[in-house]
Amino acid sequence: MSRGPYEQRRERLRALMREQEIDAFLVSHAANRYYLSGFELHDPQLNESAGRLVIMADGKDWIATDSRYLDAARRLWEPERICIYGADVSEDIARLIGGLAPGKNVGFEAKSVTLDFYEAFARTLAGSGCRLVRADGLTERLRVIKDADEIRRMEASCRLNERLMEWLPGVLVPGRSEADVAWDVEMFFRHHGASELAFTSIVGRGPNAALPHYIPSREERLGEEDLVLVDVGCRLDEYCSDQTRTFWIGDKPTDEFRRTLEAVQEAQRRAIRAIHPGVLACDVYRVARDYFESLGVAEAFTHGLGHGVGLETHEGPSLNGRNKTELLPGMIVTVEPGLYYPQWGGIRWEHMALVTEDGCRIL
Repeated sequence: MSRGPYEQRRERLRALMREQEIDAFLVSHAANRYYLSGFELHDPQLNESAGRLVIMADGKDWIATDSRYLDAARRLWEPERICIYGADVSEDIARLIGGLAPGKNVGFEAKSVTLDFYEAFARTLAGSGCRLVRADGLTERLRVIKDADEIRRMEASCRLNERLMEWLPGVLVPGRSEADVAWDVEMFFRHHGASELAFTSIVGRGPNAALPHYIPSREERLGEEDLVLVDVGCRLDEYCSDQTRTFWIGDKPTDEFRRTLEAVQEAQRRAIRAIHPGVLACDVYRVARDYFESLGVAEAFTHGLGHGVGLETHEGPSLNGRNKTELLPGMIVTVEPGLYYPQWGGIRWEHMALVTEDGCRIL
């Protein structure tokens, strides 16, 4: 991707900053940093950052990072607007912003900084007369609507995931462990162009399928007549896919499996038909919930209906019973109803849907 799209995104962000009277905005969340600059999608680990952006109302934006990333930053950014900080990261960045916008309003992502960072940042910034403004969600308001290039990338990621699902029954062999299958999934994705998993693969057989976020086991082995839930995704060209299918191994699926699979798939069909511009996220969730209630099984539907996907596997909007966000063209959401029974297992079925001008399209 050329610099152009990133610059355009920062210009749109500046318009939102003006709405909130923010003169400088510290971007700390890794996916937001990448979305606005193309610089480092991931942070090394929870307590370490590859860097932060300082978005200025006057258009003279900065990358702040440490010396390890100097060459990478130079490939993307004007060298005179790269700040290399030392051990006192928060103080160094505060001094930079204080010098750029003394006495002005400084926005920051409160959910993406530690308390230690905030306290030192605020204390140092106060010396410049700046006022801190919480600005969580500002960049996410842009990210939630995918542009044509993002949609193209996500379509490719979804196509690879679909190929995986078509290939997968061949490795769902009795006697193999859940962890074996999870490793097969990762190898398939990487051999076919993905840079990494979008998230840790979920492979759960039998009662383990009743745990929505299950970790595959090396001890649990697939049975001769068995169900297995597989929820996997890949990152291709930086964008994520996320799909779930529930399979039966053998040729004698139980009545519970057949009945539950049909209920889950019908709930999904109804919810997908309900997706169109202007509908509230909670109302799409309610379509699936109401159907399960009509069957008397709603208590087994224990999570939201879906979530947004993009640079991250889980982003806005969330399809749950409380979210009154209006769905708009360009949003991409999962639709993944599930029913879970600890005695014998669970069934989930998932598609990704793009909201279009007149409805939605399955990716």
